[in-house]
Amino acid sequence: MSTYLSQVWKLLRNYVRGTRLKQMPKTTSLEAEAAVPPGKIIKELDKSVKFAPDHLQDYLWFQRLQKSLEEWTISGSSLTLKPDTLLYEKSPGGNLGDRQLYEEIYDLLGNGALKPEIVEQLMEFLVASQKIRPEMLFQRLEDFYRRWCQGEFIDATPESNLPQQKMLKLAAQNITIGLRQVDIYTGLNVLILLLELHRYAQEQDELKQQITFYPSAQPDTENFFTCQLLQIINYSDALEIGNFSTIVGEFLRGGNFRGAYLGDANLTGVNFSGADLSGVYLGDANLTGVNFSSANLSGANLGDANLSGANLRGANLSRTDLGSTNLSGANLIGANLSRANLTHADLNSTNLSNANLSHADLSSANLKNSELSRADLSNAILFGANLSDANLISVNFSHADLCRADLSGAELCHAILNGTNLSDTILFSTNLSDAILVAADLSYAKLNGAKLNDARLNGAMFLGADLSGTDLSRVSLNDADLSGVTLNDADLSGADLSDAVLFGTDLSYANLNNTNLCGSNLSGAILNGADLSHSNLSYAILSGADLSDANLEEMTWGEKQQWEGVRGLETAVNVPEALKEQLGLN
Repeated sequence: MSTYLSQVWKLLRNYVRGTRLKQMPKTTSLEAEAAVPPGKIIKELDKSVKFAPDHLQDYLWFQRLQKSLEEWTISGSSLTLKPDTLLYEKSPGGNLGDRQLYEEIYDLLGNGALKPEIVEQLMEFLVASQKIRPEMLFQRLEDFYRRWCQGEFIDATPESNLPQQKMLKLAAQNITIGLRQVDIYTGLNVLILLLELHRYAQEQDELKQQITFYPSAQPDTENFFTCQLLQIINYSDALEIGNFSTIVGEFLRGGNFRGAYLGDANLTGVNFSGADLSGVYLGDANLTGVNFSSANLSGANLGDANLSGANLRGANLSRTDLGSTNLSGANLIGANLSRANLTHADLNSTNLSNANLSHADLSSANLKNSELSRADLSNAILFGANLSDANLISVNFSHADLCRADLSGAELCHAILNGTNLSDTILFSTNLSDAILVAADLSYAKLNGAKLNDARLNGAMFLGADLSGTDLSRVSLNDADLSGVTLNDADLSGADLSDAVLFGTDLSYANLNNTNLCGSNLSGAILNGADLSHSNLSYAILSGADLSDANLEEMTWGEKQQWEGVRGLETAVNVPEALKEQLGLN
């Protein structure tokens, strides 16, 4: 026990001499230390796992801060000020005078940045305390914050310059710290406390209307954008790039930043989860690795910003400007991007599964290797977009514009593309199996090597499209317009081409085994070498069709079928005997 007391005494002695510089403030008065007997210190320390015995200074400082927070909201405080120090307005209600309040704030919060674990304990104390009035504490801290943002304290004359007085006080204890550091640490620590008070109050029905904090000032009709927070970021980063993000970044979650101007801001890795950033301007900002999960960014401008690796899961980005934004590797699972501007955006390897991109503009966007499974891209504009090798399984592209887009190697099985514009689109080796492309426009599309097996292509247009070698087995193409389309070597086995228009279509060497061609128009179609075994050609129009070397085994035709003008029947193989008799080919 004597050894332990000796260690405590050494800690106290070192603290009084000011020989140890810690990140946390060391401004506890000698009276405060003397008022705590060593035995009681040990007892208190044993109760708390958050303050080990070698952190006695932190413990004493924390106790003093708790007491000060109570005093700052006590009405009719007996503490008075000297006449020559009354340089600021007094707060209403007879509280601790503003001047002394500001002195205490600098004294307690001017040494260094608040640690997250300390802030957590403070908030637990504030919630549990019966003496602290959150509304008044918020009002007084917010008043200090507003004055600090305007540079009122650091620009004051020497006799009333509070950051300078704090700096000199620390220098007397052999603790070297710059004037700007004192001022920045103090202001940012107050900002942290205000952010935490706001977040707590918004969860309490009785407080949410009374405690609403705007770190960048509240926008109004005359000043839609506010740049107060941007000035703080730049002021803080004057000490070291990323200083603001390091100190305050984790406490921005759930904050109110509506209408803030943060253009070119450095906010790498900060936590904006659940925050209100509607209408905010973040153009050209560095937002690498930022957490925007569940944040409201509706109507915001993030043009040309760097959001690589950012977490935007479940975020509201409706009508947001993300033009030319770097979103490579970002997490946008379940995000709302409806009507967003994503033109020329880099979404390479981005996760957009289950995202809402309806009516979004993704013209010329880079979505290579992106994850878009089950995303809603209905009515979206993707003109010239790069979607090569993307996962588009079960995506809804209904009525979207994919003209001239690159979808080579993409996975589109079970995708919905009803009425989609796929004209002049690159679909090399694209998997569209089981996809629904009813009334889709595939004119001049490049579909070489694509898989369209079991797809529904009813009423689709293929003018000038190249489908050579394409897997179209079991597809539904009834009423589709395939005039002039290249389908040589394509697999159409088991497909439904009833009432389809195949005028002049190249079907040479195509696999049409068990294909339904009932009522189709095959005028001038090239079917040489095609496999028409077990196919149904009832009521099909065959005038001018070329059936040279075609396999007609077990083919079905109508009694009133018109064979006039059909070429190559004499070289066709496995022609049914009944048809030979009908045409006099025996």
